[in-house]
Amino acid sequence: MSKNITLDAYVIDTLLRDLVGHDRRASAFLVYLYLATRADHRGRGVPASYTDLARALGLSKSAVQGAVHHLRRRRLLRVEHASPTAVPVYQVATPWRR
Repeated sequence: MSKNITLDAYVIDTLLRDLVGHDRRASAFLVYLYLATRADHRGRGVPASYTDLARALGLSKSAVQGAVHHLRRRRLLRVEHASPTAVPVYQVATPWRR
């Protein structure tokens, strides 16, 4: 069963070029795209460990860690932890929608 996924044109038209071309962080774009397509439109985040993301995307765990760090620094991703050892919950930000 396929799920219809709607992405802002901005993600492909601008963010792709910015993250992959300018920042040279293709892994950051992949992580953003993966989380954006799995985000709950009711505002709930996506729970996933670095290992989960690495397996799903075919990246190394360190590449995912670097991508998450870059996305957080760019304010495109927020990460919440219920406790220090809990699986993080990712909130995808869309600052262009203001």
